[in-house]
Amino acid sequence: MPLAHYVTLGHSGLRVSPLCLGAMTFGKEWGWGSEPAEATRILDKYIDLGGNFVDTANGYTKGHSEAILGEHLGHDRKKRDRVVIATKFCTNMFLGDPNGGGANRKAIIAQCEESLRRLKTDYIDLYWMHVWDKTTPIEETMRALETLVQDGKVRYLGFSDTPAWKVAQAQTMALLRGWSPLIALQIEYSLLQRTVEGDLVPMAEELGLGITPWGPLRGGALSGKYKRADKGKHEAGRGARVTTFLDDRTFDLLDVLETVAKELSTTVPRVALAWVQNRPGVTSTIMGARTMEQLDDNVGALDVKLTAAHAAALDKASTPVLSFPADMLGAVPMITFGGTTINGQGSRAWPQAPQNDNERF
Repeated sequence: MPLAHYVTLGHSGLRVSPLCLGAMTFGKEWGWGSEPAEATRILDKYIDLGGNFVDTANGYTKGHSEAILGEHLGHDRKKRDRVVIATKFCTNMFLGDPNGGGANRKAIIAQCEESLRRLKTDYIDLYWMHVWDKTTPIEETMRALETLVQDGKVRYLGFSDTPAWKVAQAQTMALLRGWSPLIALQIEYSLLQRTVEGDLVPMAEELGLGITPWGPLRGGALSGKYKRADKGKHEAGRGARVTTFLDDRTFDLLDVLETVAKELSTTVPRVALAWVQNRPGVTSTIMGARTMEQLDDNVGALDVKLTAAHAAALDKASTPVLSFPADMLGAVPMITFGGTTINGQGSRAWPQAPQNDNERF
């Protein structure tokens, strides 16, 4: 079972499935999720297939996502202990209370207690900072998280949706002060969102953070169900987050996805997921599954083997425009290698460098 081909998450010994089950769709409070009964069937099927990694957040479906997991796993200690439960803090669940959310010490510890109550467990395997809270000093956040680890309420730590420079600051601080380090980075990453390759991905690889992409199908925009012929007429359950991306560039990409899927006798979502899962630095991709059919289709991505030609075609159709200094760094081999090959990467001589001894001052 491919889901049981576990991988270690970042610079840690935590073993997780290569596809993580995203539980953001557990509960219908947001208008497009699964009923609790269907959500638990999806969860059981995922576990039966060998999956062990489930991702949620305190704010997902107004807390119902955590509660569904707690009701289903909390009564069975063996099942709960087998599953790696990841949840997040930052969402304010108490409007009018300025400390009801965010990343200060008071908020973090209170949110953790609330999540433990809903999840009906006494520990969280992986605790994510959902988004960067710039109103709180990062040392306060990291020290509070260390308290939770020392108290046994949290096992591992990760950051989500945070600038690369702030993640690097937090990780360096933790390592220098002997606090629990971050082991993972959760970021949006798909064929339609590749700007993370400028700073976030190389930062994660350098600092030992396993990348767990969210939105690999861009909310369904890459599911294959939206057709160019219906452009401008689409209505998506997640609204503008999906329809905004249903433009000519996306449909051109979908054409390539459909061609690759046909050549490999598979589906468009599986190809899109397989592309993300095989990107440098990626450990476990978070897949959404609102129905059992979606779960079955998504898990099949682990059986898709993209050829070099397929990957190159998808890369070309989705090439992002990265922020400075990405374009400058692309010239580094030419400038610094002197026409040699280093770590398997060849280079051509920089024409502005001395071409022989007589040209060198």
